Amino acid sequence: MAAARKLHTSQPSLSRQIRDLEAEVGTQLLTRGARGIKLTPAGRAFLDHARLILSQVDTAADAARGIAHPAKPRFIMGFFTNHELTWMPEAFRILRDELPNIEVMISSQYSPSLANALVKGTIDAAFLRREKGFPELAFRHLINEPLLAFLPSDHPLAALKAISPADLAGETFVTVSRTAAGVLRRVIDNYLKRSRIRITPTHEIDHVAIGPKTSNFKQSALAVIASTHGVGLLPAYAQDFLTPSVTSRPLKGDAPTIELVLGYKRSNRSPILKLLLSRLDELVARVSKKAHHVLN
Repeated sequence: MAAARKLHTSQPSLSRQIRDLEAEVGTQLLTRGARGIKLTPAGRAFLDHARLILSQVDTAADAARGIAHPAKPRFIMGFFTNHELTWMPEAFRILRDELPNIEVMISSQYSPSLANALVKGTIDAAFLRREKGFPELAFRHLINEPLLAFLPSDHPLAALKAISPADLAGETFVTVSRTAAGVLRRVIDNYLKRSRIRITPTHEIDHVAIGPKTSNFKQSALAVIASTHGVGLLPAYAQDFLTPSVTSRPLKGDAPTIELVLGYKRSNRSPILKLLLSRLDELVARVSKKAHHVLN
């Protein structure tokens, strides 16, 4: 009776169908006993082959559907960690007309990891730094972002409208590591060197604002600045992640900048990549307009 209910048929009808099947096969497939219905050895063999046939039918159906309705082309965009907030919405608007026809996937990583992924072909395009040592890649300039001084809101230097390199001397200095943010670290070190300020970093952090959600999650530069009452030089985008305990100030004089680029593998012939590259000026204009609106 339970089997009949699961199959949405009556007991007499189910029994008749089993008899018809056994007659067609030419041997008994099921036996009834005190403990219920069991498969005969022939029934077990029949069931194994039937399952194989059904799986092949499913495979054939999937193949037919795949031909009738081809899978959408996949386009994978990478974002340097913490830049998704600014660039992803505008990139999606650029590709809006194509989105119904493609599957877009997002990957957030550190800049060196994005460059490696581009080379391997696991990412089609990435918003990252201009990493060195990747001849297979091409880079298109997006923006030059100024560096700002970040410090606790109650720090004495927070009373200043702008901070000079000399103000940083003697402070607890928080900077980024050469491994996770090598390009940014070189910009910071070169700025201090040309300003003739000798500073030994007290803390080196892998990420600026919010790090990847992994089991070995480490503190961000902003969190360390707040907890150590230190000072750090970071790109302006870090302002998007400020808390009341941390503030920022511009640098006096010729402030350093860091470049953000769109990277891709030269051999990548994706039509979606071609479309994105053809509308980079529009993308930058959209982001710049949005940033100007926020500031005003």
